[in-house]
Amino acid sequence: MYNDIKLEKGLYNLAGKSFTQALTAADPDENYADTPLAGLDAFERQLKRFDIKISGPDCDRVEKFFVTTESAVLFPEYVKRAVTQGMEESILSDIVAVKTNSDCNQYRGYVITESSPYTTRTSEGGTLPETSIKESPNSISLLKYGRLITASYEAVRLQRLDAFAVTLRSIGKKLGDAITASAVSTITTAATSTDIAGTTLAYSDLITLYGQFDSYNMNTIIASPKNAALILSMSQVQDCIAADEKGNIILPFGTVLIKSSQVNDYTILGFDRNYALELVTSSDLVMETDKLIDRQLDAFTVSMNLGFKSIIKDAAKALNLDV
Repeated sequence: MYNDIKLEKGLYNLAGKSFTQALTAADPDENYADTPLAGLDAFERQLKRFDIKISGPDCDRVEKFFVTTESAVLFPEYVKRAVTQGMEESILSDIVAVKTNSDCNQYRGYVITESSPYTTRTSEGGTLPETSIKESPNSISLLKYGRLITASYEAVRLQRLDAFAVTLRSIGKKLGDAITASAVSTITTAATSTDIAGTTLAYSDLITLYGQFDSYNMNTIIASPKNAALILSMSQVQDCIAADEKGNIILPFGTVLIKSSQVNDYTILGFDRNYALELVTSSDLVMETDKLIDRQLDAFTVSMNLGFKSIIKDAAKALNLDV
């Protein structure tokens, strides 16, 4: 049972397992089906074990994690979850087609070459058109994204855990935005660009961009806050406005409009999010867990290594604005 789990630092260092996965292996979720603890994961059961409330009117303070040496082991996971939650508020999950885990910080991937269009017909006995998938001649380097966080234990120990989580989420959100900027840059570089005649973006320009997609579907547009506001002011959009479950605007022709400061005012980026971008990572979010457990909050880091690769070049196109 969860009350009998021995919590120690080593649970963060098991090869191929996160802290929560290590806890779950020792305390499987299925043991709690049809019990009051159903729906809680292994980490949340440990919070209940030590009566640590991280939200609500009776929310505890940071110092509650450090009442015992075992409960202190839970603190890094609390920090990681809060930072990760902030990172997940970025648009990254809306634009990545696939996530690949790499064993090293260099990733080569592959390139696709078509010998002829798919509409080419082959006579009986003739050679079929070829799609060649080969290892890419160029590799991408996975870069480290992270933050050094300094905070004395004395400064944070009396902070309510829900308020402290807001600070951690804000760090994660800004880190997620920085990572997203790299993702947007990768898509933009791969996209086929078209210059707009004139200096004012019109609804007809968006339709032109939409019409450039053949095999793939322009299901996503990323625009800067300035251009997103301009698009929303168009009468054709106002007459047929809708939103998805995340609050993103759905344009009349079915494309989701995402407002992001990670794209500049000179570019409207349209792409098929199911085919355009690959996220490559060699690690999840990494933290200096020993320092957090030992209350050495004076300086600890959160970081991860990742990179981006264009998958299908024809799945992304851009409009260049003269503004």
